Amino acid sequence: MHIRDLTQFLAELSENNNRAWFVMNKPRYDILRAEFLELVITLIADISKFDPAIADCNPKKALFRINRDMRFSHDKSPYKTHFSAAITSSGLKKPSQGGGPSYYFHIDAAGQLLVAGGEYLPPSDRLKAIRQQVIADAAGFSKVIKSKSIKDGFGGLQEEGKLTRPPKGFDADSAHIEYIKLKSFIVWQETSIKKKIPTDLGKELVSSFKDAFPLVKWLREVPLVISE
Repeated sequence: MHIRDLTQFLAELSENNNRAWFVMNKPRYDILRAEFLELVITLIADISKFDPAIADCNPKKALFRINRDMRFSHDKSPYKTHFSAAITSSGLKKPSQGGGPSYYFHIDAAGQLLVAGGEYLPPSDRLKAIRQQVIADAAGFSKVIKSKSIKDGFGGLQEEGKLTRPPKGFDADSAHIEYIKLKSFIVWQETSIKKKIPTDLGKELVSSFKDAFPLVKWLREVPLVISE
């Protein structure tokens, strides 16, 4: 896809985040979204070679809407200033709805590429199930966090929002207690592609997603809890 055109569009959108501007530039958006969809289609095909579980993922449902949900936000800007997608096992909801682990990426107005794998801020019941699985499968979880691909590819699990004390119902001496304190079970890396555009973005994304696969696979073994 034309990354430079995408980042330029998003940069202009960030400065003109209103419906009138968006309507005037809708043809540009439609072209860029179609290109982004084609990238996701290719990613699903390539990821399924090492993770067959996502082979039937609907690419259109993998894409996030550009419209923002403003109902509970003080920021009333109507549009997001990034293009994003979450590739999950077929039939599951978006990760934010408790639909299990995903391969996620986005490109924003500043030309930042974020690539991630796992579950970001899952609902409370799902988070509790993951934490319980960390204890129940301590050996398996240890293998994941010590895997070369997770450590070399991402540096380990992200600790954003980590609790200072054990969550309710978990003892301080529980196995992997420092990980049980996490609110997300996810790895990610962020790089700038504004000046140095990847020659093959799809290939780079697939390589990173393959590195995240051990975590995604382990999380799938956690009994899935979907909040209504």
